[in-house]
Amino acid sequence: MTNDVSRRASQVRLALFDVDGVMTDGTLFVSEQGESFKPFNILDGLGLKLLKASGVTTGFLTGRSSASVKTRASELAIEHLIQGAEDKLQAYADLCKRLGLDEFQVCYMGDDLPDLPVLRRCGLALSPPNAVKQVREQAHFVTRTGGGRGAVREACELIMQAQGTWESQIGAYLA
Repeated sequence: MTNDVSRRASQVRLALFDVDGVMTDGTLFVSEQGESFKPFNILDGLGLKLLKASGVTTGFLTGRSSASVKTRASELAIEHLIQGAEDKLQAYADLCKRLGLDEFQVCYMGDDLPDLPVLRRCGLALSPPNAVKQVREQAHFVTRTGGGRGAVREACELIMQAQGTWESQIGAYLA
């Protein structure tokens, strides 16, 4: 992690994540009845729980709407769930205003072109390596692990390490 990334991560108070391609590998299963299913990674889930316990607010900001995302957000006690956001930048700006946060206090992780406006404005822009080239080029940090394969966990750990909360969050597991 570079000094710039560490400095940016140390200021994060809200961590927002796209879903498809970030929380998942981008695969969408659709049943014959039209119901969609998404595969989530359990490592990402614990990372989000640890990040929240460390004092960072968490949220999902996604362009699609899905019952499975709502269920997963509920399971993880995600504080802010924004689905069906046709204009992600406006949804992001509205949330920052509602929470009284400056953009430098927000981290966003995205993987595709609709994520670019938010990535270009937030304080810490992250992407998984499976993101499109234009997103990777705008990211302050590209994770080693792919979307749906632990990228969110890696992002959560990066923030906690920069904020000095990582060791205290994993201490119970090491006792």
